[in-house]
Amino acid sequence: MPALRLIDRSLAASLHSLAKRSNWASREPGVILVFCIVFLVAVGLLSLVLYRRWMKRKAEKESFETTT
Repeated sequence: MPALRLIDRSLAASLHSLAKRSNWASREPGVILVFCIVFLVAVGLLSLVLYRRWMKRKAEKESFETTT
């Protein structure tokens, strides 16, 4: 049985080294902040474009209905 224990320990050590992850986000909080700011700006711009399209379509629809 000693050979099995050695295999189990080496396998466990290698699996532990594969599963061990470092927390990159906690070491680089500035990068995460920039990602969040860029995401918020992108969502804001997208919502502005969609809102303007919606208002343009609504105005065209209203002007069409009043002329007929």
